[in-house]
Amino acid sequence: MRVAALLFLPLLFAAGCTQETQNKFGRAVQNWTGTDGVLEVYGGDKLVKRFLKIDKLSTATATDGKGSRPYRFGYGILDANLNGVVDKGENKVYFEFSDYSTPYIFFENPQ
Repeated sequence: MRVAALLFLPLLFAAGCTQETQNKFGRAVQNWTGTDGVLEVYGGDKLVKRFLKIDKLSTATATDGKGSRPYRFGYGILDANLNGVVDKGENKVYFEFSDYSTPYIFFENPQ
């Protein structure tokens, strides 16, 4: 009986959380498991930037903590030559992009 109660408590907790809290929890688990994300940014139909080895993208929150801002950010290795491989001299950088006007694709590296 105790085992069933212990298994049920996390489900009850998750059901009572807001969607954003659930998303943050999901990102924490995703971070812990380790991901190899790729962010591609497009200018029209042309690839203009690529970031490799991203562990997560975060949504910026308002200064007062109430609500979110219209951009996302993260850290990744700038793939300067767009070859999809981390080459010598390509470093980890901080980046931001608009949720509204930036055409992008974020995916886990299939390699």
